[in-house]
Amino acid sequence: MTNKFMFIMKYANGGDLHNYLQENFTKITWKKKMHILWRISDGLQTIHEKDFIHRDFHSGNILVEIIEHIDQYLIGDLGLSQPANNTLSANEIYGVIPYVAPEIFKGAAFSKASDIYSMGMIMWELTTGCKPFANIEHDINLIYKIIDGRRPEITDDTPEDFINLIKKCWNPDPRKRPSAKKICESFDLWANMEKDVNQFNQAEEIRLELIQSKLLGPESIGKSHSKAIYTSRPLSSFISKSSSTNASMISFKQEYVTKEYEFDINDIQRPSRDFIIENSNSQQVIYTSKPLSKLISEINPSGKRNIEDETQANGVDSKHVKISDEINPESQE
Repeated sequence: MTNKFMFIMKYANGGDLHNYLQENFTKITWKKKMHILWRISDGLQTIHEKDFIHRDFHSGNILVEIIEHIDQYLIGDLGLSQPANNTLSANEIYGVIPYVAPEIFKGAAFSKASDIYSMGMIMWELTTGCKPFANIEHDINLIYKIIDGRRPEITDDTPEDFINLIKKCWNPDPRKRPSAKKICESFDLWANMEKDVNQFNQAEEIRLELIQSKLLGPESIGKSHSKAIYTSRPLSSFISKSSSTNASMISFKQEYVTKEYEFDINDIQRPSRDFIIENSNSQQVIYTSKPLSKLISEINPSGKRNIEDETQANGVDSKHVKISDEINPESQE
């Protein structure tokens, strides 16, 4: 008895989802796309209903089984999956950068909502036949861009309601992403042509035109970047660097906004005046003059500043500066 064990698993004769798309993209209609995504989202819903998180959800981990011309789509590679209430430290995080939610790069724990972000990338991949960010290097610079809100470009044939669902999945605030159940319900309706039929019929016509013009499909983006990596790898060094940089940026922005409001708005006489701003962080009171006409022009008629609006305009949302580790996407639409 060696105490060495192995898993023997069923062979998926269709390969993974990405390879399946590469070989069959031109034949996959919009109705077929909705059927595929319906089955995938149903599998993700099952995982989440069991209170588990996949944590490494991408097209390479979705397997295709073809039995008598009937396709089945199976979510595999659950080796990194964990109960939803179990958080692992940053040095145990693996993944494929384009599929990882931005909050993970800022030090938050994986959640059901981070799986939903990954689902959004898989949805996009079904529309293009391409992996996200295939033409650029997958390094710390891409991570910064993802944190700053960069997402793949959506194709011209994509129906409006489908675009809206992708964008909800890509929302930088994990609390605003839909649940797997909500996503599955949408795909169920679309796959069975019970909703938005005209949108998808028009999308199919445009899809065929784009394919004919070679403007859509795996070949449309050209050769992938040599350092675009789509196998799961340790991301601890990236996360450590990006989260520390992000913390410094948030600290700076908070300090800037605090200084900006350290004067009495009711003392303002006219927009062109230079005002004195007190630097309260110094042990001695220091005054500097600064032109604030642009700032004053944004004051509301009551002469009082809408602090919350201005905070958001400067890129700082005090409600969302700290991402909670305990996210319940089911409570959101």
